[in-house]
Order: sequence, then C-alpha cells, then structure tokens
Amino acid sequence: MNNILQAAAEEFGTPLYVYDANQIISNYTAFKNAFSVKKLKIHYACKALTNLSILTLFKELGSGLDCVSEQEVLLGLKVGFAPEDIIYTPNGVDFEEFERVLKLGTKVTVDNLSLLEKVGVNYPKYPIHIRINPHIMGGGNAKISVGHIDSKFGISIHQIPHVSRLVKSLNINVEGIHVHTGSDIIDTDVFIRVADLIFSIADEFEGITSIDLGSGFKIQYKQDDMFTDISSLGKAFSKRFNDYCKTKDRDITLRFEPGKYMVSNAGYFVSKVNVIKQTTSCTFVGINTGLNHLIRPMFYNAYHHIENISNPDGLKKLYSVVGNICETDTFADNRLLNEVREDDLLVFKNAGAYCYTMSSNYNSRLRPPEVMILNDETHLISKRETLEDNIKNQVIPALDQWV
Repeated sequence: MNNILQAAAEEFGTPLYVYDANQIISNYTAFKNAFSVKKLKIHYACKALTNLSILTLFKELGSGLDCVSEQEVLLGLKVGFAPEDIIYTPNGVDFEEFERVLKLGTKVTVDNLSLLEKVGVNYPKYPIHIRINPHIMGGGNAKISVGHIDSKFGISIHQIPHVSRLVKSLNINVEGIHVHTGSDIIDTDVFIRVADLIFSIADEFEGITSIDLGSGFKIQYKQDDMFTDISSLGKAFSKRFNDYCKTKDRDITLRFEPGKYMVSNAGYFVSKVNVIKQTTSCTFVGINTGLNHLIRPMFYNAYHHIENISNPDGLKKLYSVVGNICETDTFADNRLLNEVREDDLLVFKNAGAYCYTMSSNYNSRLRPPEVMILNDETHLISKRETLEDNIKNQVIPALDQWV
C-alpha cells in the first residue's frame, strides 16, 4: 500500500485522501456475514464519508443508506439508491425539511415529541421509526456518547407513555423502533442490554416490523487496541434477536447503521513535511495540512497512527506532528516515528471516517483531492479545490460608498 500511496502523492500532490475500495468491500462483507437472521438490512451511515463514488460502491454492495440531513438524502438518490433503502434520521430539524424528505418517499425516524405530533396530525399513515434514548452510557468519550440521560438525541425512555398516547390518539403508523447509544463501544453486552430494552418498548406498539440498533462499533486505531468483535457480537445478538422474533411469531427486519466500521480503516491521509523545527523541549514536524483537513485529533483527542513512508527504515525518534494552520493544531505529541526529514511523506491511518467530511476552508486554505483505489487501480473521485471554488458563492455588493 505504501508504494501506491507514494505514487498517488506524486500524481495528485499532497495533502491527499486515499480510500481502499477493496477494504470497504471486505468490511461490508464481514459485517453482513456476522449476523444470522432472516431479515438483515445494513444502512451505511454516510455522514462518515459522503463522496459520490463511495456511496455508489455501497449501493453496488446492496447496502442501504443512513442519512441525517436532507442533503445526504438527495446525494443518495442522486447515485441511485431507492427511497425505501434510505433511512432519514435527523436531529433538531424544522418540520419543513422533514416534510420535504417525507415527500421523497424514504424511511424516516422521529426523535422528539413535537415532531411526532406534527407527523401524526399531517401524515398519520406514513410509516415511521421512533428513536428512543435508552439512558445507557455507551461510547468512547462524552462527545460521541449519545444515549445517556443528558443527550439531545432521541425520546427519553421514560416518555414512552406519552409516545403511546400520541400514537394511539393520532393513529400514527409506527413501523419500527430505533436506538443509537454512541460510538467506539467495546463491550458487546451494551448492545445486548439495549436490544432487550428496545424489545420491551417494541411490545408497546402493534405491527412493529423493524428494529434499528444504529451502530457504534469500536474499530482498531493502533496495534493491540481494543475493538468490537463483530463475529462474536453477531453470534450472540443473532440468537437473542431470533428468539425474540420467534416469541412474536413474525419476521422483523434487523437494521444497523455502521459508518466508521465500514470506511475508517480504508482511508489514508497523505501529507508532506514542510519543516523540522527543533526547540528547547521537543522536535516539531510541520506538515502541509492542519485541522482544516483533519480535525479529529484536535476535536475528539482521536488517535491516528502516523507512518513516515519516505524513510521506513530510519532510526526511531520522538516528534510532535503539527499543522500549518494559525491555531494550535497538533496531530500528535511525542510520537515515535522513523527519522523525519523535510519533504518526507507522512501517512495518517484510519482516515476514512469523519475526516474529509469534517474538513473546512479555515485560513482560506483549500480542501485536498480524494482518490479511490480499486483492484490496484487509482481513480480520482474528487478534485483539489481552487480558490475560485472557495469564493464562488460570495458576493461583493455594489455600494456607492463603503466608508
């Protein structure tokens, strides 16, 4: 892979995002094969990486799509996803956006009582999922734990009686129950506990045909890192789910919405070393990118393994890797790397999820290109931005006097 990354950097320049399509296919296949249930539907959480070529790949794999905005829904429809294969699960949107998506015919998830009532009054026959907040703490840190009692996501499990009254009085068509507790969950028992809770809630509504367990699976960021064992989870969870379906004497569709699991380890971010700066306390490696392109280390304190692919046999030394943005944009402190020299190429691993999609034009710098590798062939899937791209929507008013 390092040879392919070096060749891509030479062809397209740096910084550069590269995605291994074969790894995505492998991830999807492993996830699908882990669960042995009669009806399984995987919806790729496209907020992780929304490039149209990546979405097309998932469509070809037979995946559905999990979308959190009207725009993501439109992207999915643009590349050919059927509306019924898309689940729209927004948070805090106005009814106008929700209504526009309803008219597109996708599956939808309601996550607050106000929206539930509006749907009941205006679209009582439209099948919906209801997102429940189970008040279970799950996730790698507070910023990615979304099922606890203080979370803005979902309807509190303690408000189920209110939900039931609205559903019955307005004849709302509840198709399924949805829950998502957070990301980077290692303990598979969390999924089992949440599932048992959701099974009990599902019993409150007649005609439930779908249970959506979201995602949150922990992936491996570094050697010896803990991660969710999908195979073990699949075996334990499939048995529990099949038993539930048997007691209800009906086939219920089990849905998951993995994002990071599908694309994180398929992504590589390639940067060039601008400067080696020795101070009294450390050695800085300044690279030609920053938090504008990869904000996860600064925003989540996320770890990304870094390799010097230009000098893989160099003597190991300690470095602090920093960006070129006018902020404290530190990627790594005291990281052990093969000796780094100016113009070397540093590669960040696990750069497929929540990396390019969270990038920006801060400091008026331009977003990098994206490249997809499929069967050792390199394909440009997003061009490097230009300054004209950055400013094309800006308008300077024609004023007679400015000051």
